[in-house]
Amino acid sequence: MTSASPFWAPHVHADRRPRLLARNRLKAAVRAWFEARDFVEVETAALQVSPGNEAHLSAFATQALLPDGMGQTLYLHTSPEFACKKLLAAGETRIFSFGPVWRNRERGALHHPEFTMLEWYRVHEGYEALMEDCATLLRRAADTAGTERFAFRGRACDPRAAPERLTVAEAFDRHAGIDLLATVNGDGGTDAAALRAAMQSQGLRAAPDDGWADLFSKVMVEKVEPALGIGRVTILCDYPVAEAALARRSGRDPRVAERFELYACGVELANGFGELTDAAEQRRRFEAEMDEKERVYGERYPLDEDFLAALASMPAASGIALGFDRLAMLALGAARIEDVIWTPVAGGAA
Repeated sequence: MTSASPFWAPHVHADRRPRLLARNRLKAAVRAWFEARDFVEVETAALQVSPGNEAHLSAFATQALLPDGMGQTLYLHTSPEFACKKLLAAGETRIFSFGPVWRNRERGALHHPEFTMLEWYRVHEGYEALMEDCATLLRRAADTAGTERFAFRGRACDPRAAPERLTVAEAFDRHAGIDLLATVNGDGGTDAAALRAAMQSQGLRAAPDDGWADLFSKVMVEKVEPALGIGRVTILCDYPVAEAALARRSGRDPRVAERFELYACGVELANGFGELTDAAEQRRRFEAEMDEKERVYGERYPLDEDFLAALASMPAASGIALGFDRLAMLALGAARIEDVIWTPVAGGAA
């Protein structure tokens, strides 16, 4: 069996080039949309003292050598979030970042170790404004690409149709037959035994040592996500607090938080929050996430103390991160994320 030709082979590049040029047009259209609404584009440092503190995100680490030869461990950021929030604390009110981020342990049709993230923030605006932004940006992407529908692996949706808004609890009930909030108590604590029993009653397998977060993820991946964004885009909102480490609690139900995700064709495109600004609560959540990371992966990342200090003076805001390569992939009819990346990272095709 012969190996595939590299992306730089002239005949391969000739086949890839039309989509790559279309990606550039999409990027220009999105950037113009933000600039027309008085958003300021910011460029954040990729090297950070902490790559983020979510249990299941893995980062690339490096050693920064100081002039005296002493080393300091730094990480390529998994998101520009911490830096962007520091800029909100500094006084910026509408910002967006459009640039590369890095995530380790990720490679496949929808994942690449280096990818482009579009992240934006609105000060003193609720996260519902971000939902409206997403709907508008999807329409703009479809118009720029000249497509009537997004499609991926046999699933399709109309990017111009009004999005469906669905709570996580409603999605679990509809697609898995599980009463999710019956496994979450009033302070946001979770009951793994109750969720395991509910899964088993629906014929879903669960390992005896799975925690609540593991069980939640299994139901999401097996039953919920494949059914989202079919026919029209889905906004999945009101995540349990345990699954929203960076979001503030909902004023309607203390068991859930102001977090939503955007889905098209079963593909997650974006993750948005009504941002948590309580530094003490954020520290507690980060430490819980790192405890879980240590349990599962045997490692933990440091907390960014500078970020926590800035959070104490950050104004109320909403923020969101959108995977631009995935958006381009769906808008341009690509089968895998590498088809819309100019120079894929070496080490294996999706």
